[in-house]
Amino acid sequence: MKNKTLAADYILRAGHRLAALEVLMQRRGYADVVRESQELIELCLKGLLRVSGIEVPRIHDVSDILLKSENLLPASIKPHVKKIAKISRHLRRDRELSFYGSEDLTPSEFYKEEDAKSALEDAGWIYSLCKEVV
Repeated sequence: MKNKTLAADYILRAGHRLAALEVLMQRRGYADVVRESQELIELCLKGLLRVSGIEVPRIHDVSDILLKSENLLPASIKPHVKKIAKISRHLRRDRELSFYGSEDLTPSEFYKEEDAKSALEDAGWIYSLCKEVV
């Protein structure tokens, strides 16, 4: 963890994704909103881990690490750790499915507006929390 600017870069890039989510919502790209929300959250949480002095693993869902390292996180984050972990875990499950689909699931048909709205709301909330401390 020698690169001190990496956490800030993660938050900057998460902010770009947040702006892109608005465009995707307007275009009714609900599957893409779900996918990009997961990526935004992943960047935010990895930035949070870095500024907390916690080694960042090369996995998409860091919820278990957040829960195990709660005592090392900033005070403003601690009350929200369980909710953050739940959101991260939930969207991780949709990461590949919302992007690639499967033989029995076409992402653009499967993901609905309510899925996208929920993912966008969660992404915006986590971004706001992490932006304050990174």
